[in-house]
Amino acid sequence: MAILGTVVPYWHLISFLSMHGINLSLFWQQMMGTPIAAFFSWDVILSSVALILWILPESKRLGIKHPWLFILFNFTVGVSLALPAFLYARERKRSLAH
Repeated sequence: MAILGTVVPYWHLISFLSMHGINLSLFWQQMMGTPIAAFFSWDVILSSVALILWILPESKRLGIKHPWLFILFNFTVGVSLALPAFLYARERKRSLAH
């Protein structure tokens, strides 16, 4: 899922960048341009914040090293990479503890 969560969003990002370049104004306009686009955009933004707020204490609790890596995944690709990667690391750590 982490691989798919990287490839699919980046496919669309690369398409946007090839057509418009780095146009942050247009990017934001298209993200929030319709009620349904804003719905999905805010869902992902708030999920991203929630994920970061969960990664930090959960990493400390379980002794997962380098939680910043998952936060980097979140900022560079998104929840679609950060969440499955963190869940994999979390389950791996939990299975080693048992």
